[in-house]
Amino acid sequence: MMKTVTLARSIRRAVAAMTTAALLCLAPVSPAFSADFPKQPVEMTVLFGGSSATIAQILSDAMSKHLGAPVAAVSRTGASGAIGYSYVKATPADGYNIVWNSNSISTAYHNGNMDFDYKAFDGVARVGMEVPALAVRTESGWKNLKEFGAAARKQKMKVGVSGRGAFTHLASAALFDKMGIDVIYVPYGKGSAPVELLAGRIDAALQWPSQYKAQVDAGQLRVIGVTSNVRLPVLPDVPTAKEQGYDVDAVLWRGIAAPKGTPRDVIAKLEAAIKNVVTGKDFQERAAKLGFEPAFLGAADFDKFIAADDAVTAKLMSELGLKKKK
Repeated sequence: MMKTVTLARSIRRAVAAMTTAALLCLAPVSPAFSADFPKQPVEMTVLFGGSSATIAQILSDAMSKHLGAPVAAVSRTGASGAIGYSYVKATPADGYNIVWNSNSISTAYHNGNMDFDYKAFDGVARVGMEVPALAVRTESGWKNLKEFGAAARKQKMKVGVSGRGAFTHLASAALFDKMGIDVIYVPYGKGSAPVELLAGRIDAALQWPSQYKAQVDAGQLRVIGVTSNVRLPVLPDVPTAKEQGYDVDAVLWRGIAAPKGTPRDVIAKLEAAIKNVVTGKDFQERAAKLGFEPAFLGAADFDKFIAADDAVTAKLMSELGLKKKK
């Protein structure tokens, strides 16, 4: 009997079970050391392209206004996030280098792409959540997950993912495990989901809704399911996997983290700037158009959330045969 895959639900339970004793303790610092932060530009490392990069740019631009200093979004992609995480980890813990992080901190570690985990960073704030959507070419004729699954049982499908071990790979594996089908995973490389789909190099792709919008509007691609518990405002007519009989709840979170040991007051200033942005009307309206759901969480709670998410992700990756780290 297949195991129930409920990422978000398990994370919520794990967070609720944790106590304040699990909070990470930050060493006190001299107020003189960081009282005038920031006095130079802050660099935000962005690990992925697509909607992730778009949202990061919107966030960094708005943070610049609240901090009174430039926040520059810099792309450092590759190895499912490991290249960017490794860069930021090696920088001074002074708040001038932060990373646009996500569940990738856990997937990159547990799939063996890097030898350190989330504990190498201090959480600053969770910004929001993003839900993967499964898309196919409209000409395929598949209108839902059941029809795709039936076709996949007759001929093994090629499914595009951001990279092996990436969250889209994990979410795809969770979905197809519940559907009882085997597929061939094809990393995009420098391509993108719509390009690879329309070129016929893959049969389906699980990716962020904003990447498909133009092609869906043009009638070239069809989204046949999303992996959240509820439908997305940006795709109100697309049923969830659960509605279609597959108990999957896989949602990506995104936020900001800094190297371990970053002064508490520096984190507080960054956190306050992010909160002002994320709770603002402009950010929320722009995020909604991208299918991104703002969900602010402060530094202390974000640290607990990441720890709980890491445990759930490790367990799921192990069950699906994707975990390489012990």
